[in-house]
Amino acid sequence: MKAFLWMLAAALLALAAFEITMQPTPADRAQLAVLFLVMAVLGALAAWAIPRWAGRSTSIQAVVVVLTLSGFAIVAIVLIAAADRMFLSTHDLRLMLVVLGFGSMAALGFSLVVSAPLTEDLRTMATMAGKVAEGDLAARTGVTRDDEIGKLAAALDTMATTLQRSEEQRERDRRARQDFFTAIGHDLRSPLAAIRAALEALQDGVAPDPDRYLASIAGDVSALESLVADLYLLARIESGGVPIEMVPVDVAEIADEAVEVLRPMADRDRIRLRVSAPGAVIVPAGPEALGRVLRNLMENAVRHAPAGTEVVVSISRDGGGARVVVSDDGPGFDERFIDAAFEPFTRPDPSRRRDTGGTGLGLAIASGFVEAFGGEMWAEPGPGGRVGFVIPASEAAR
Repeated sequence: MKAFLWMLAAALLALAAFEITMQPTPADRAQLAVLFLVMAVLGALAAWAIPRWAGRSTSIQAVVVVLTLSGFAIVAIVLIAAADRMFLSTHDLRLMLVVLGFGSMAALGFSLVVSAPLTEDLRTMATMAGKVAEGDLAARTGVTRDDEIGKLAAALDTMATTLQRSEEQRERDRRARQDFFTAIGHDLRSPLAAIRAALEALQDGVAPDPDRYLASIAGDVSALESLVADLYLLARIESGGVPIEMVPVDVAEIADEAVEVLRPMADRDRIRLRVSAPGAVIVPAGPEALGRVLRNLMENAVRHAPAGTEVVVSISRDGGGARVVVSDDGPGFDERFIDAAFEPFTRPDPSRRRDTGGTGLGLAIASGFVEAFGGEMWAEPGPGGRVGFVIPASEAAR
């Protein structure tokens, strides 16, 4: 319908121009009106049929050529019909057809030249899409244009980049899950194997010191309870299931309380604990969660600090917030390990022996709580262990 209305409008404009320039007789006016009306109908039919054929064509270049020739064909038919109605002389008709033939050939060559790059770019885009479908997510179109084809090529390249990043993230997540299950299997299997061995020795009556065996079982059960509790807590933190009531707290006071809790452990290893603060440093946080963060960081520092050295908790004001750094004289973090330091079950010691580290959840739990405060945590490479975090002045918890 739109094509017919467009052709009808073109016919009416042509009739108006004919009326103004030629001042036709009523007979000429009627003949030309019928001629233009017939051509409008034929043009509308062509406009209806060509797009449907183009949708099934395998070459856009052929579509461009057909469109070009169709326009010239309509003009030629109009000229022949006008000559038949004596509006044009035979001489004028032949001249115009010759000129029209030259114009159609020139337009045909022009359309072939112009459409060739367009066809090549579309073929390139189709090839790239096929490669992506086969799994080659690094494929790109390489097409740079400012028109709609260029926008489509850019959209395809963006899609491929997004898919590539998603695939890389999926692979990282797969490896992380594999490492997680390997780590948790190891940390569960070791105490369970020790418990089973101790129980079998007790049952068989071959334990030379039953009380020592029972104490060992109790220690392994305690380690398992701690592991399960940490896993449950970490899962709740990551899912936002730990309610944190944000209230003004003094970071220095929380650090002093953590020192008192860890002092027996530090004294056993001959480690001194010290808090360095400019006085009260008030920030919005959850007191219990902040205490857990400081205890985890300090316990990790005590575990790796050499005997006779000092673990220092340095607290300073950071704008309206707080900056906390826990440092020790141990070997510190390997630069290659820093990026994974806050992931669950990560340890710098691949053997995962208990005397070289805990469950590998302490830093992950601490980082999760700090993020819940709206802050961030970081670690610095050794020598010397340095882990710090910043809590902003006003940030809502989840």
